Amino acid sequence: MGRAAVEKAFADINAAYAVLSAELEGTGSGAGPDADPLQDTSDLCLDILAGAARSEPPMAGLKARAAAKYAATLHSMAPPDAPAMAREASVAAEVACVLTIGPRAAGAFLFDSHELTTRLPLTLAALQAGTMSWQHARVMVDETASLDPAGAAALEAHFLDPAAPNPASGCPAGDMPASRFRHKARIWRERHHGQSIEKRHATSVLDRRVEYAPDRDGMAWLSAYLPADQAAAIWNRITAISRGLQGPDEKRNLAQIRADVYAAALLGGGNGRSIDDGGGDIGKTGNPGQVPTPRAEVLVTVPVFSLLGATDEPAMLDGYGPIPASMARNLVVNGAESFHRVLVDPRDGAQLEIGRKSYRPTKAMRRWLQLRDGRCTFPGCSNQSLDNETDHLRAWSDGGTTGVSNLRQLCPRHHQLKHTSTWTPTPATKNEPPGWISPSGRRYTSEHQDWEPPQLPQELQPEVASTRAPTGCSPPSAQPASFYGHLDFAQTGLSLGENGLERFLHAHA
Repeated sequence: MGRAAVEKAFADINAAYAVLSAELEGTGSGAGPDADPLQDTSDLCLDILAGAARSEPPMAGLKARAAAKYAATLHSMAPPDAPAMAREASVAAEVACVLTIGPRAAGAFLFDSHELTTRLPLTLAALQAGTMSWQHARVMVDETASLDPAGAAALEAHFLDPAAPNPASGCPAGDMPASRFRHKARIWRERHHGQSIEKRHATSVLDRRVEYAPDRDGMAWLSAYLPADQAAAIWNRITAISRGLQGPDEKRNLAQIRADVYAAALLGGGNGRSIDDGGGDIGKTGNPGQVPTPRAEVLVTVPVFSLLGATDEPAMLDGYGPIPASMARNLVVNGAESFHRVLVDPRDGAQLEIGRKSYRPTKAMRRWLQLRDGRCTFPGCSNQSLDNETDHLRAWSDGGTTGVSNLRQLCPRHHQLKHTSTWTPTPATKNEPPGWISPSGRRYTSEHQDWEPPQLPQELQPEVASTRAPTGCSPPSAQPASFYGHLDFAQTGLSLGENGLERFLHAHA
């Protein structure tokens, strides 16, 4: 029993997955002569989907119970004088590493698991029975989070207990989409809450905030949690301004105009009007709608050839990732207030070592670390560079140096975790990447940036350069192979800088 039984059970589960996968790959085989292969295939696919929908909730319930019991066990094992916040942070960090999720997601999962196992027995039972999905269970946790035990029990019973005084009628909670269940649960909560909405709003308004989430293709989401009247007024005002900008000559749709008006208002200038340069290329440039260029502090790493316009290699925007070269050039020309030089290895793009003999790193070193690490180096943490703190991998008091190989970026939360728990960072070795060892003894690998060598312009590519001998040299066929092996590049015509200037002047002529 024990761990061996757990391993065997999951081996059996994986074997069952293999059987189902084989059935899916072999659809139509073994059918009778009068069977319709396509109909059999579609029926089998639906059977597998229905079975997966029934099997996923019990597994989610099992995970929730395991997480809650793990947290309770660690709580029982902790010394009486152990700080509660440090203990909770350590538990969340271990769960985050085991499930390969971020610390915020791990904290939310632990909270959900605790609520399900202590306050919502009907929801947990429905989850384990497969009649309610994990998404539905999370809706129940969210809608009962601010209720007292009696209110939470009443809301849960309304939807899940047929014997309740006022059971929900119509479609069962687990048979409707989770989004519809959330809508119904929220309405019932607002109508039957024990506290007035005035008091609840006064408390909730303290949680107002703005959130930022990177997305693909050089884009990102910016959202705000605001009082409903303010949010509605902002939306209506943006819509009214945007509709006023529409006309027969406006090539943007309403959604694009809204986005430009919003950005122009926040960046301190402009009205979101579209400026046509006569070529009809609105929306194709790096600054659609002529929105003001950001001047707030941002860190941008731009390959020099890309900055010159010789290549279109993406730049790196700190806290986001790759952005178009045109966007980076616009930031450098119109928005950058200072430049930070970073020496990189031309073979692989990795930033090179610098060091110092005193304890505190210089401002340049801290900036270098921000660019190197990109974010907090604890596994799964996505806290951005500008919010992080510099920490010694090997403590200064233990002989550690202030060279950048012994320094890394940690967010305040994980910096505190290191000093208030037994989580231990480990340096890179010949066989292992850098990582952390948890209180349980498990080792988790730290994320590190995947550096790539910079791209060379077409005229500097080795295969191109090898066909261009300097003036006065013999033809390529007459030169020994070692001759071209020692050439860095062969430049003909205008220089890279002149080429970039020519492109700039022609583009704005």
